[in-house]
Amino acid sequence: MKKSEALMTTPTEQNVKATNVKEVLAYLVQQFPACFSAAGEAKPLKIGIFQDLAERLKDDVVVSKTQLRQALRVYTSSWRYLEATKEGVARVDLEGTAAEVIDASQAEHAAKTLEESKAKAAEKRKAKIAEAKAKAASTANADKPGYKKNPNKKVSPASKSTKVNQKPVKTADAPQQSSKALQAASAAEVVVGAKVLLKLGQSPMPVTVLEVSKDDVTVQLGSGMVIKTRQDSLYLA
Repeated sequence: MKKSEALMTTPTEQNVKATNVKEVLAYLVQQFPACFSAAGEAKPLKIGIFQDLAERLKDDVVVSKTQLRQALRVYTSSWRYLEATKEGVARVDLEGTAAEVIDASQAEHAAKTLEESKAKAAEKRKAKIAEAKAKAASTANADKPGYKKNPNKKVSPASKSTKVNQKPVKTADAPQQSSKALQAASAAEVVVGAKVLLKLGQSPMPVTVLEVSKDDVTVQLGSGMVIKTRQDSLYLA
């Protein structure tokens, strides 16, 4: 056998049993390409397709009846399958031959299931974003320094004199700090939870990224304030 032919050997020929739903679906697409598909528009399956599969694959060592039930449940609940289940569309059998036509009630049920599935997915996305925001806020609060006042400490005349003498030094250092070159943060570096610098006016300040939506970025300042800015206003910390 040539090497290329060996690579095309089917799971049945290798006596390899499928271990998960993904492998079962891939096997069904391989065995019944006129009925099942891995991508693109799906074809609605005829009613009773499980019995047909169980009969055709009763001596197959790759999949079991339990795996077939699980795989069919996953396949028929996918968004592309539900979108293809429309009134007037003919269902197909294992050979791709047209069977019964989908009626209004079946199409309505598929549309409702699709809507509910998308709503659940949207809620999961919102929950993840909220979790990321809460984590970023917790990190920002943990990073805040704690200042303690010491009412018993007295400032001596020498200290006052030293403070006055240091004023010109601070004034001289200010231009040097503001002239420090900032490196713009790339899109790959502006992700949820990242620590970057936001330039407001002349002085950049550290912020935490909470949400990224195209060029708009929601960040949180060290004070806890949340603002929305542009990605081109963010620099590496």
